[in-house]
Amino acid sequence: MTRETFGRLVTTEPATGRITFTELWGARTLDLADLYRRSARVARWLLGHGIRPGDRIGIHAANGLEWVLLDLAALRLKVETAGLEPGKFTPDSDLLTRYDLTLLCTDRHTEGPGIVPISEVTEAAGRRDLDEPALPPVTWQPEDVTTIKFTSGSTGESKGLGATAGSIDSSLRAVQEIFEHGPGDDLFVFLPLSLLQQRYWIYSALLHGHDVTVSTYEAAFAALRQVRPTVVMGVPAFYETAKRQIEARQRRGSSVTEAAQAVFGDRIRYLWTGSAPAAPSTLRFFVDAGLPIYEGYGLNETCIVTKNHPKAHREGSVGQVLRGKEVLIDADGVVHVRSDHPVNTRYLYAEPGSSEQIFAPDGTVRTGDLGHLDEDGFLFIRGRADDVIVLDNGKKVIVRPIEEQLKADPAIAECVLFCPGQTELVAVVSPAHVPADRTAITAQLASTNAALTSDERISRMILADEPFSIDNGLLTSQYKPRRRQILAAHHAAVHDPKEGIHAP
Repeated sequence: MTRETFGRLVTTEPATGRITFTELWGARTLDLADLYRRSARVARWLLGHGIRPGDRIGIHAANGLEWVLLDLAALRLKVETAGLEPGKFTPDSDLLTRYDLTLLCTDRHTEGPGIVPISEVTEAAGRRDLDEPALPPVTWQPEDVTTIKFTSGSTGESKGLGATAGSIDSSLRAVQEIFEHGPGDDLFVFLPLSLLQQRYWIYSALLHGHDVTVSTYEAAFAALRQVRPTVVMGVPAFYETAKRQIEARQRRGSSVTEAAQAVFGDRIRYLWTGSAPAAPSTLRFFVDAGLPIYEGYGLNETCIVTKNHPKAHREGSVGQVLRGKEVLIDADGVVHVRSDHPVNTRYLYAEPGSSEQIFAPDGTVRTGDLGHLDEDGFLFIRGRADDVIVLDNGKKVIVRPIEEQLKADPAIAECVLFCPGQTELVAVVSPAHVPADRTAITAQLASTNAALTSDERISRMILADEPFSIDNGLLTSQYKPRRRQILAAHHAAVHDPKEGIHAP
């Protein structure tokens, strides 16, 4: 592993940059050098708990300073981490056994052998008696696993995947080449740190000397106005909410520029989105508001694969392929990704046969997404191969473009298409507001159908009484719809031809 990139995380104290942690009650800022020194104390505290290179610790906590300190301390000891998202995992002794954890640190009230409250990390980080001795030197090789990351779980149980140091290093270098983050930048992160890609931006700050702000989804909009970041990392659902806030300010008399700055601050260099498809109308809205937004593409199994950026951007695409990646399209139009440094070549925790469905022996990943590359190497994603609906007449319908068209109306926050009996298309809609604007939603149904072929037209729409959310299990932690769970929750209405808003 080169010292110029990933290796510096465990060898070099950063000279510049700050990290800010924001919550609804306020904010706390540290120099990155101070963070680095505190992580060394936490590393010595872990050694005192008997943790040694090759062990694995679990982190089950909300975003915060302790999460970051534990993660950096583990890197400095060559200890693996397992990021366990609260709400998805219960912190108990079963977790230690299931995921081979030597220690589990949590901010939830629980007790048991090997389970440590996160408050002990806070205490250790402030102990001056833990400033010595020097930590043992470690070297991460490209094939070494640094962390276990789990799928967002849109279907079935979460799969555990060991992410290699080489894959992280490759992604960090490729992203830095195109965005050139540095002093003066402040990257804003609010999705759970249990998601490895969110930790990338902390690693980037340590490597390149820029600032980083860590928040939570609940505190994100309040924090944005306070910290005025230059870059925001968000999923499409977040930007849909931001769009509605900007539009509300416009209705009260603000210009679009004033409204956008009131939400995001006045220093935005660009907005980053991915993890789920973004509506073209939303992307255009932010560009027109003077906030460049760049969509990318990647999976847990691949890290980032493609990205639009200031030097190469094409509307409708998810960007050009990054250095270290190769995109292959098979005869069925399914996207496969080959990496110089694969995330891994198999799942570490999954049902038998799951790895063989996704990974080729050389680590090439079958993504399950349908797509094509244009003449300039920009990748366009049309939808999921598994979400193609086959009608009883043999016609195939790709649902994603239809769902995106429905979601173009601000009255609709999310929607998913189903096909009961293979005879009609039925949309389950999560309204943007409660009560739902039935007039606007009915008009959008008619407008969408007018642009579709007869086989693609939607016959009915079921309005969800309760909007899709993470809390009710209908959205993943990255705000993607859980199709199976949505169908289960609305099964009776979907299969009853009398239910719902019928197409005009």
